[in-house]
Amino acid sequence: MGDGGAGPGEGRGDGGPGGGSGGTADGGGPGGEAAAPGDRGSGDAGDAGDCGTRAAPATPAPPPGTDHTTRAFSPASPAGTVPAPDAGDDGAGTPTAVFQLRGRTGVFDAVTDFVYLPRDAHAVVTTERGGRFALPGARCTRRLPARRGPAEEVGVELRGSGTCSRQVNNFAAAGAFEADRLIAVEVLTPGGNWSSYPPHKHDEERPGRESRLEEIYHFEIADAPDGTPGLGYHRVSPSGPGRRSDLLAEVRDGDTVLVPDGWHGPSVAAPGHDLYYLNVMAGPGEERAWLIQDHPDHAWIRTTWPDQPADPRLPLYHAPPAAGARAGDGDVPERPVEGDRP
Repeated sequence: MGDGGAGPGEGRGDGGPGGGSGGTADGGGPGGEAAAPGDRGSGDAGDAGDCGTRAAPATPAPPPGTDHTTRAFSPASPAGTVPAPDAGDDGAGTPTAVFQLRGRTGVFDAVTDFVYLPRDAHAVVTTERGGRFALPGARCTRRLPARRGPAEEVGVELRGSGTCSRQVNNFAAAGAFEADRLIAVEVLTPGGNWSSYPPHKHDEERPGRESRLEEIYHFEIADAPDGTPGLGYHRVSPSGPGRRSDLLAEVRDGDTVLVPDGWHGPSVAAPGHDLYYLNVMAGPGEERAWLIQDHPDHAWIRTTWPDQPADPRLPLYHAPPAAGARAGDGDVPERPVEGDRP
């Protein structure tokens, strides 16, 4: 993931997270390698709208019984390699950095490590048996160092309570990991719950109150115990003059919703089907911050949360303990942590 390119995903084999200004992947074995970056490159990576959030598409793999077209972050090529557009070595074909990544077996199974690549960089992701890789990126100006984000350092947070409980993996949140523009987190919502609620927006630059950020939601939905594919729903509604995005969509596994502006939420998980989404955000503001405004008709719901327990199904998992840590270190608090975010 990152200002130049890659973020959380999943792999079915040995593939680990992919490269790019921020990249993650799920893999089940020894991990993948991301070679990055050289001093040469293609300039700003990512171009989609005024703020420049980007989802890198791959070959679609539609689940049974679906009929929709918004898809991205699908399985990688059979070879498991994701090349970037430029050279990224020392001029002699030798990578200037190689990151070994563990990955994970799936988004509902574990926190994953990831790689951040800066602008003007080139990376190649390799695996032994293939994998799935998410490659979010954003326009940026600063060139920061390429680096690996260990799974052990990803903050796992509970937000909301009751039927609004959800888990957030803050792998590249604004206050958790340094990037120039990109903000990226993973959200897991137990079946039957609502997340991204109350509806909120971040489509105006109002210092200290609201950030102007485009957003991408990429959905993964857990099957029922008998293998039946799941579904969810997502809402986007107009927030004012010139901000007229309007969508009520049934989302299936592998679907992506783009939010250039407007109130957005809830994201609804059908009973029996846990819901995952990768949130990718970026904007033109000087400060890399995620400041939101709740919808005035629904903000009251937050006042009910302190009197309700968090959903006992959460967290679905914890970040792995750091080397030398004792059992129980770093566990998610029993009470939800709630700030100004969805």
